[in-house]
Amino acid sequence: MEDKYALFLDFDGTLVDIVERPDAVSVDPALPEILLHLQERLGGALAIVSGRPVAFLDHHFEPHRFDMAGLHGLEQRIAGNLHLCDPQEHPQLRRMVERLQKVVAERPGILIEDKGCSVAIHWRLAPQEKEFALSTAHAAVEALGSEYRLQHGKAVAEILPSAAGKGKVIERFLHSAPYRGRRPIFVGDDLTDENGFKTVNAFGGVSVRIGAGETIAKIRLGTPADLRHCLSGWASDGLLPFNVDDR
Repeated sequence: MEDKYALFLDFDGTLVDIVERPDAVSVDPALPEILLHLQERLGGALAIVSGRPVAFLDHHFEPHRFDMAGLHGLEQRIAGNLHLCDPQEHPQLRRMVERLQKVVAERPGILIEDKGCSVAIHWRLAPQEKEFALSTAHAAVEALGSEYRLQHGKAVAEILPSAAGKGKVIERFLHSAPYRGRRPIFVGDDLTDENGFKTVNAFGGVSVRIGAGETIAKIRLGTPADLRHCLSGWASDGLLPFNVDDR
């Protein structure tokens, strides 16, 4: 069965629990080994698809180096071949990050997460500032022009290059070994993952949403802990944990 599937996994809210500050995230100590064993079962066709930079993800999965799509696909590692995004190729965005940091400096609880080639505005610590944060993000994107777009998530709005998107990068993986010819499975938890679900559904794959909320995913799980339990079982016994038709 393992040679039929390619597994794509979001990080925040999917493999790990959402936390108040993006730098406070923690990985279950058992998770890296679970993913390693599952990667072996899948013949290498396992990738983490996240809005986080690859370097951040690598740090949390040390010493393992999984295939990854970071920054919504701006960075990729496929079969060990790594391509990173250069922030200096985005001078307008770099100037905008400086402006945003000044704009929110006197708004306690709003956090600017500078990812180099994208920037996220978080208001989880200050839910009353949601409208201000959103209007600030929309104004920034409008000033940057058509080369950039806004990506909404859970108490976050991220400004990123228009070419970035989880659906696009999953499709790119599916045209590369060892993912080519396999049925994709993508697990995510929020709006940033919906275009990934759309791509996977179009490929006849399996889309899985973690938690509540409107979605086009075909299957739903409750929490990241539920997913980790499913992945652990799949890694140990080889039985696909999702109730899908066997195509």
